[in-house]
Amino acid sequence: MTLLFPSPRRTFSCLTALGALVALTGCGGGETKVMTLAELSDRSLTYALTDVDDAETPDAQGAHRFTVSYSVKADGPCSRFADDVTATLNGQPMTLVPGSASDVGGRSEACENSRAYFNYDPAAWGREPVEDIVVQLKDSSGTVRLVVQNAKAKRKFTFQGEGAPDKLRVGQSYVFLWEPSTEVPGPVEALLLREGGRAPGVLAVTQDGNKVTLPIPAGTPQANHTLTLGADLVGAVTECTGVASCSGAIYHAQDFVLSVVP
Repeated sequence: MTLLFPSPRRTFSCLTALGALVALTGCGGGETKVMTLAELSDRSLTYALTDVDDAETPDAQGAHRFTVSYSVKADGPCSRFADDVTATLNGQPMTLVPGSASDVGGRSEACENSRAYFNYDPAAWGREPVEDIVVQLKDSSGTVRLVVQNAKAKRKFTFQGEGAPDKLRVGQSYVFLWEPSTEVPGPVEALLLREGGRAPGVLAVTQDGNKVTLPIPAGTPQANHTLTLGADLVGAVTECTGVASCSGAIYHAQDFVLSVVP
């Protein structure tokens, strides 16, 4: 899925669900059929909540987004939402991408998923209480409803212990907590990229529930760096109606701009 990780240092491997939302998949002859929600009821619905706090491009398109996407079928046809389809997230309108046959990359028999997305305000979600995400798609043929328990929350890694996250010492270990504290993500991955460097280093991570401990290796150059922490979380689907199945994931990554000191 494009635009989720705008920085070239992003090398985290998200769950398959995140990458499948706008996949181009072979379909029957590259044909497009306008389909009602009832006609799409035998397909699966994949959701993804992306929460990427990127220090370089904090307002990158798709960095704070919830998406639901219909699966495509290998034997086609490619689906396209009917004109009367609407979608909401907790009562707020979502942006519809109807779907169609696509020739992106020269693949004349590919399908672009029918989907809907909602760009949320991370600051607002940080102030508001944690609650379920409720997505509803409606048209004249029926209603699709997805509920992901306690998914509406601003995730973050919080620095713990002495010192501050903008100055870490060589040879010492540091602790970060994933919040909300009721969630256990994982596994958490950590990258450390030197300013002006070409390739990030992967740090060893020890994880105990939502607590992450990572060392600054002895050979780390004393310079400015960006530390990126990231993890997937499988949300709990408590309601899934109008489709064959619902599944997905939550992904959060966060940058800390820091100096490594002796």
